[in-house]
Amino acid sequence: MSISTRYRDLIAEVEDMQQRMARAEDLERHAVRLGRAAEILAELREGVGEIPQMHLERQLTPVLLKAHNRIDRIRVDLEDQEVADWPGRLWSLQQAIYRLLNDL
Repeated sequence: MSISTRYRDLIAEVEDMQQRMARAEDLERHAVRLGRAAEILAELREGVGEIPQMHLERQLTPVLLKAHNRIDRIRVDLEDQEVADWPGRLWSLQQAIYRLLNDL
C-alpha cells in the first residue's frame, strides 16, 4: 500500500474516531481537540499523492508529528480522567502515525 493511501486511511481513522468521540457523553471537548488533529492531517489529503517520493518525508513529517502530539495530549488527559477504552483507541492511532513515519 502506498504512503499516500496509508496517509488518507489515517485521516479517515482519525475523523471516524473524532465522530465516535463526539457522540460519547462527556467527551465533547476532547472530540473538538481530536477534530483539530484531523484538520491538520486533512490539509494534505488531496495533495499527498502528488508529492514526489523524495519530498514525502520532508513534507509529511511535521504534519504527522503535530497531529501525533495533539492526539497524545488528548490520550494523557483521558488517562488522567480514567476514561475507559479511549486512551487505548488513541494509542492505536498514535501507533499508526509511528508506522507511517518509520516508512517515510
